[in-house]
Amino acid sequence: MTSHDFPRPLVRDAAPGDFDAIARIYSHYVEHALATFEEIAPSADEMRARHAAIAAAGLPYLVAELDGRLAGYAYASSYRARSAYRHTIEDSVYVADGFGRCGIGLALLTALIERCERRPWRQMIAVIGNSGNAGSIALHARLGFGHVGVLRDVGFKHGRWVDTVLMQRALGSASDVAA
Repeated sequence: MTSHDFPRPLVRDAAPGDFDAIARIYSHYVEHALATFEEIAPSADEMRARHAAIAAAGLPYLVAELDGRLAGYAYASSYRARSAYRHTIEDSVYVADGFGRCGIGLALLTALIERCERRPWRQMIAVIGNSGNAGSIALHARLGFGHVGVLRDVGFKHGRWVDTVLMQRALGSASDVAA
């Protein structure tokens, strides 16, 4: 199915009741895919704690609903802890198994970028697990991310060495932020 076969997803802020579904979505990627290098799926409580840390930093954490079901989630997090990186963030987007090519990732990442552009951040980095992750690479390119590079064989998961692809996108104008 394609994005034309489904109604437009509802994108909203994550709510406390979403984290069982978020944990299930993420667990699929942990257990069966190379998009994340995490190897043990975190619990819903752990996902709630991660959300709390992101929210405390003033960063957006969004979910997408389609036909009354949670179909994906996305959030921004600090790119690095050192203060010089304070205007650079990293995006994460996960779409529920079975909802690929339904416009969920596009709706989530578009909304995430829009939210982040209203705040002090000026660069968004995508660290994409698996250089063969054509869907995520294409999604990011469609939304203005440029290819920065590939870190070869930096992870080992599911019995194989895995690359990460680095992509970057400006958020607004860098001159809009005072140092």
